[in-house]
Amino acid sequence: MQNILAALFEIESEGFQALTTLSKSPVTDKATILQMALVKREAQTITVCDSFNSGIRTNDDTLLGGLLGGLLGVLGGPIGVLLMGSYGALAGSVVDAGDALEDTSLMEAVAGKLQEGTVALIALVDEEDEAVLDDKLSSFKAEILRFDAAAIAEQVEEAQQMQREMARQARMQLRESRKADFQKKVEEKRAKLSADFAEFKAKFKRKQ
Repeated sequence: MQNILAALFEIESEGFQALTTLSKSPVTDKATILQMALVKREAQTITVCDSFNSGIRTNDDTLLGGLLGGLLGVLGGPIGVLLMGSYGALAGSVVDAGDALEDTSLMEAVAGKLQEGTVALIALVDEEDEAVLDDKLSSFKAEILRFDAAAIAEQVEEAQQMQREMARQARMQLRESRKADFQKKVEEKRAKLSADFAEFKAKFKRKQ
């Protein structure tokens, strides 16, 4: 099964050790690692500290493109900030989600659990036996979470659409704000010009 695996570490240095350990044998009979990224939460943002890529071309041909790159982009964007500030905010807005909440959501789980300064190793993996990677990570103090990669791909796409809509609305509000501010300044200048004309006419009539 294709999963997104997230290992949340109590000790930052162990996150780097785990990435190095897994990078040495990304392919076994029961598990394959396509991509990994070690991320850290700092000042309400997600920073990529280190990464591993199989070399297989990703959707946008970047170091961490495709699903993992998209996921990290969402976590590091405005939706990620919202989730870090209010864990479970999106899940709370879902009505009658039922079993879908079982997959809700890597973004919420990681963002909610990543406290300031903590790290997580996030990997795109294909696993026939989850025990293989669990065993490799067993020597580290880490909480391991797994999510259906296809379900996460859909969530990432939805989140990206939300971010685009948020950006569109922000641009519209900014334009409206500028328009209103511009119009206000125009009216102020119009009033000043009218006052200047009125003052001049009054002075001129007094001289007649």
